[in-house]
Formats: sequence, structure tokens, C-alpha cells
Amino acid sequence: RGERRSFDNNRKPYRGERKPFECPNKPLEAFDPVDLTHKQDAVDTELILSGRNPIREALKAQRDIEKLMVMEGDLSGSARQIVSMAREAGVKVQVVDKRHLDGYAKNHQGLVAIASAYQYATLDEVLAVPAKKKEQPFFILLDKITDPHNLGAIIRTAVCCGVHGVIIPRHRAVGLTSTVVKASSGAIEYIKVARVTNLSQTVLALKKQGIWVYAADMDGTDIRKADFSGAVALVIGSEGEGVSSNTKNQCDGVVAIPMAGAIDSLNASVAAGIIMHSVYADRHPVQ
Repeated sequence: RGERRSFDNNRKPYRGERKPFECPNKPLEAFDPVDLTHKQDAVDTELILSGRNPIREALKAQRDIEKLMVMEGDLSGSARQIVSMAREAGVKVQVVDKRHLDGYAKNHQGLVAIASAYQYATLDEVLAVPAKKKEQPFFILLDKITDPHNLGAIIRTAVCCGVHGVIIPRHRAVGLTSTVVKASSGAIEYIKVARVTNLSQTVLALKKQGIWVYAADMDGTDIRKADFSGAVALVIGSEGEGVSSNTKNQCDGVVAIPMAGAIDSLNASVAAGIIMHSVYADRHPVQ
């Protein structure tokens, strides 16, 4: 028997190796890989769920879960059931080795889940906010923002600029972790955050409600020429990848921040803050 290889983030998980569990409706390659060479993010103890019964009950109660980590190797029926429940709830599932789980809990029984640090709102709840305040809608959609400090900073600025809600994708993006909540400096208490499965479809849903949706991109139109006084939603992408082409194509327009100097890009939270304040300035002109 050859030496068992550890999980490698540079290749698809378990290619050519024994599968850790059978999942007939979804190929194993579709599960999110985890890089074990990086230090684990700090997680508040009360957000760590370990063991099969606590995780199963949390899923039954529809508690918001950021991710479920599953130990590599064959799993018994109860563990497979929990993985299936997590998938049906849209929870991110990662296959990791035992050492990674040991860093979170001792008696984990091969499963560790990280609960959200704050409760998500539904998309309908977010969309209902402007009408209650009798204001023109103003929403922020975030595409592939993975840095929790960026998300926390964006949420804080959103509150300061009068944004009615923040919308984030369920997959390949950071959720409401304890780091995000702390980075928001309490702002999370004053704004609703919704998590959606498909950001492009959400853009279409906003447009059907008469909301103009603009993507932020360096090749767009100068934000100083845009009219943000009406119903507006802004799509902000990650610093590295920007807004995905599929989502950008669904938007009504693309706007850019004019800059001077050798640097042609901004941190995602800084770019989001500048554009959000442009909307605020359009809606609150100096008298």
C-alpha cells in the first residue's frame, strides 16, 4: 500500500483516490477545497458546532451555517445524512483531514460546522426596507468578496451612506463570520444582509422592480457622470477578479472611479466606499 497523500489545494480533491463518501447527485470535485497550509481563522468558540447530533439539530432548526467541514475517509450513514442535509440547505462543504478538525474540537466525530455570527435576512426582507422608510432603493451586491475585513468595512460604510441592504453570494465568498461582525464595528446591527445562490439572477430580479443596477469596473463610465438619484443597486467585485462577466452583462451600466497616479486599482472596501458616497452625494446635494 502506497503512502496516503494529504489534501492538495492545487488539484481537484481525491482525483484517482478513494472517495471519502458517496454523493451520487453531485461530483466530489464540486465540493470546495480547503488550503490546510494556511492558519485557521479565529472563530468564536460559541460558533463552533462539533459532533453529529449538534450539527444535525442545527440544520433541522435552519440555523445559518457558514460551512461544514468533513473529515476525509469513509463516513457512516448518519454522517452522510448530515452532509446531504447541509447540501440541501446550501451550506458549503469542505473535505479536510483529521488534524484540521482537531484544531477546532477534540470529539468532533469527523464533522465540524461553523455557524454564522449573525442572522441573515431573506432577499424579500431586504427589498422591503426602502418602502418602509419611504426612500428610493439603494442596495449593495458583493461579488466574490472573500476577505472578512473588507466585508465588515463595506457593511460599516453602507450604514453610513444610507444603504438599505447588502446582498452577498452563498458560495465562493465570505459570510457573516465573527471577524466580519467585529470589523463592522457594530454596523451589522443597523442593516440587513441577505445571502443568495445566484447573483446574476438577483440582478435581474432587482431590474424587474425598476432598480438601476451598476457594476463597478475600471473600464466603466466615470461615476461623476452617473445619475444615482433614483433607485440604485451597485455591484462591487473583489480586488483581484472584479465583477464576474456574467453578472456584469446583466447590469444596466458599468461605472468607474477616476484616479491619478501609477496605481490603477483600489481595495474593494475603499472602492465600495467611494461609490456609495457618490450615491449619497447625489441624493443629498448641498443646498
